[in-house]
Amino acid sequence: QVQLVESGGGLVQAGDSLRLSCVASGRSFSDYHMGWFRQAPGKEREFVGAISRGGGRTIYADSVKGRFTISRDNAKSTVYLQMNSLKPEDTAVYYCAADGRPGFYGLGLRTDYRGQGTQVTVSS
Repeated sequence: QVQLVESGGGLVQAGDSLRLSCVASGRSFSDYHMGWFRQAPGKEREFVGAISRGGGRTIYADSVKGRFTISRDNAKSTVYLQMNSLKPEDTAVYYCAADGRPGFYGLGLRTDYRGQGTQVTVSS
């Protein structure tokens, strides 16, 4: 069992930056590939990005590529989402997810565990 707790969301203006954090507890964090998803009201869940267990591989949705960066610190059991040049369309609840499969499936990250989410609101 893995517990995930996100933080760092808030209300910002277009063009600003935010860094989200997701702290894991329970089983060994380094056993899991990690990712971020988001869901805006009335919309389906959207994949944002993912990072492999060791941090050597990352993949991003086209909508955030070049603006968002995922990183992880396995010693702190934490995955981060650095969001720059935020746009109003980035407004959503962001949550992290853990995939315990051996292979890194990138865009196909499975949500074995997920956090409760943190709200990001970008005003124009």
